[in-house]
Amino acid sequence: MTVTVATLGFPRIGPRRELKVALERYWSGKSDRAALLATAAELRAKSWARQVALGVDHVPSNDFSLYDHVLDTSAMVGAIPAIYGWAGGSVDLDIYFAMARGAQGDAQDECGQGCTHKAVDVPAAEMTKWFDTNYHYLVPEFAAGQAFALSSTKVIDEYLEARAQGVLTRPVLLGPVTFLKLGKSQTEGLHRQELLRALLPVYVEVLNRLAAAGATWVQIDEPCLVLDLAAEDRALLAEAYAALAAAATGIKLMLTTYFGALGDNLDTALVLPVAGLHLDLVRAPAQLGDVLAKAPPGLVLSLGIIDGRNVWRADLDAILARLDPVAKSGRAIVLAPSCSLLHTPIDLAQENALDADVRSWLAFAVQKIEELVTLARALNEGRSAVAEALAASSTAATSRRTSPKIHDQAVATRLAQVTAAMTRRHASFPERRRQQAEQLGLSAFPTTTIGSFPQTEDVRKARAAHGKGTLSDAEYESFLREETARTVRWQEQIGLDVLVHGEFERNDMVQYFGEQLAGFAFTRHGWVQSYGSRCVRPPILFGDVSRPKPMTVAWWSYAQSLTARPMKGMLTGPVTILNWSFVRDDIPRALACRQTALAIRDEVVDLEQAGARIIQIDEAALREGLPLRRGDWNTYLTWAVESFRLTASGVADRTQIHTHMCYSEFNDIIAAIGDMDADVISIETARSKMELLGAFADYRYPAEIGPGVYDIHSPRVPPVEEMTELLRVARTRLAPDQIWVNPDCGLKTRKWPETEAALVNMVAAAQAARAALA
Repeated sequence: MTVTVATLGFPRIGPRRELKVALERYWSGKSDRAALLATAAELRAKSWARQVALGVDHVPSNDFSLYDHVLDTSAMVGAIPAIYGWAGGSVDLDIYFAMARGAQGDAQDECGQGCTHKAVDVPAAEMTKWFDTNYHYLVPEFAAGQAFALSSTKVIDEYLEARAQGVLTRPVLLGPVTFLKLGKSQTEGLHRQELLRALLPVYVEVLNRLAAAGATWVQIDEPCLVLDLAAEDRALLAEAYAALAAAATGIKLMLTTYFGALGDNLDTALVLPVAGLHLDLVRAPAQLGDVLAKAPPGLVLSLGIIDGRNVWRADLDAILARLDPVAKSGRAIVLAPSCSLLHTPIDLAQENALDADVRSWLAFAVQKIEELVTLARALNEGRSAVAEALAASSTAATSRRTSPKIHDQAVATRLAQVTAAMTRRHASFPERRRQQAEQLGLSAFPTTTIGSFPQTEDVRKARAAHGKGTLSDAEYESFLREETARTVRWQEQIGLDVLVHGEFERNDMVQYFGEQLAGFAFTRHGWVQSYGSRCVRPPILFGDVSRPKPMTVAWWSYAQSLTARPMKGMLTGPVTILNWSFVRDDIPRALACRQTALAIRDEVVDLEQAGARIIQIDEAALREGLPLRRGDWNTYLTWAVESFRLTASGVADRTQIHTHMCYSEFNDIIAAIGDMDADVISIETARSKMELLGAFADYRYPAEIGPGVYDIHSPRVPPVEEMTELLRVARTRLAPDQIWVNPDCGLKTRKWPETEAALVNMVAAAQAARAALA
């Protein structure tokens, strides 16, 4: 039986981030809706054509999104909260972007295109992480009496669009049970079974319309199947797929799971009335044996044997050794990446500046498809048909395994000398707090920001010019000093208590540090989507990590010289550096994290010696790295927390250690957050309206907390009254002397006018809180 190739999704942003440019031009009013949609259509067409040319048999459609595929699903089923002023019918693009980004004032001013919806002053929908990735999704919201109706035909339209171009695609849908599990209800006691029964008719209608349009297969993603599921969840899956199989005619479903093993959900998955099942055999290779033993003979198996989340070239010989027996068994199989290629850069061919050895070890989305096609040809035609590709793969695997660039004996020696005492502060938090209060002398409800300030077009141009050599080192440094000095003066003027230098010299909170640490490599075009138009270039952690020299001390010293107020030293923590990098897979993640922790510890100590009284070590991705199965949590949290403490514990008690976390569910890991033993933690709470503080209150979190009082991922400027109300809610859950006042996250992606207005309002809200306390 012929082995075929599928991709579960392809990067949306375009080889040169064309989608980002089109979105931001549209949002700023520099282009119209037609131009945005034309760019989107062009990106889709090129993606389909490229995959066909590479040899993909099952090309996906509806994997493209203008912002987020979960938001697309909310639009498809009409799950639009009342605040957005939607009156039914098709979900307009302006409603869609209001949910994604918020809207303020007259809606026409927001987009510049004559918007007609009523959502003229609304916050964005809540956003959080997509499973354990760095991709963010918009959280669906459900209410009492929730009705669903087909309100966006995007999935059908894009299938027909591809068909008109001669490409018969396999449309992708987010499964109904996963969609409901990802959502939240503002109504207590609203049961998912009730929601599911209202939702299923929309899915049935979509499947029937796709069948009428000519689709024969639909990929339906249910990654919830790799989670710990209750009996209720399994019952929902059984009910959902029984209903879809009975009512949707002419469509075969490829049930797609990823990010882990089915485990105790395997029996549930295998009895669902679907035609195919996709398995993640990168994260969970051992599950293949159980699936082969139990799967019905007619079930098509999609084998995710190429890593869809990392950038390392595959060892094709090793994979073929595993696949040969499966292919010879006569079972219908499809070869695929472990998950959507959304999480990888597009094409390694653009990276001519990489170290030649490191480059030879890598594969981006295009190269991963080439690997899949090579494997399929080897199974269908014999290894001799692809002998050259297999030999190149073997050479690369050997090169990487034996390269002297990978291992550093000095790093191993230093790690062996780490003691338990190096992971503990000298005094308990109450004693440290007393010393820090005496040294800092801050007011109640002290105000600060998370770290970065707007990276304006001028900043980006100066960085680009410096990179090209058209702006000298001296000229670039002078420019950065002027930006820093202006920002420090402005923070003083509006009354912020603890200042930051603005981070204008930094391109990214992880990349900036990786560029100065041994063991990291960087791309020029290796962008991946984080959310919406926000793209990042994750560093590639290929070898042992160390710090050759100080990284931030000079800029901190300059900024502190401009003011008598405390200037925070700003660092990214080892867990976040690890989780936001393409991390090496030849050693345990815990070992790579401890190496990085020692490197950042050196920077913490140097900052203190330079005079820093407050040092913030951001661990925005601590929760993100949490394994999806609860049974694996303790191992991860133990080494992650130990790594943070190793980073932070080299300073005196009077030095205040801050950390920052964003877009996380804290309830389940609150004890681990407490074990981090930071003096102050700042968190995202504006979109959830301080809901996340419940975990800290229930835990009786002893340290100080900065609950974000405005959402920086939206251009909207919240009024003073709104922030004041959030602080009032915070005071119902925390003691007044615990509370700091700050935004949700860094301000890098915002513009100066909205930043200035929002921070002025924030300071006013803090002053109101002080007055109320007095």
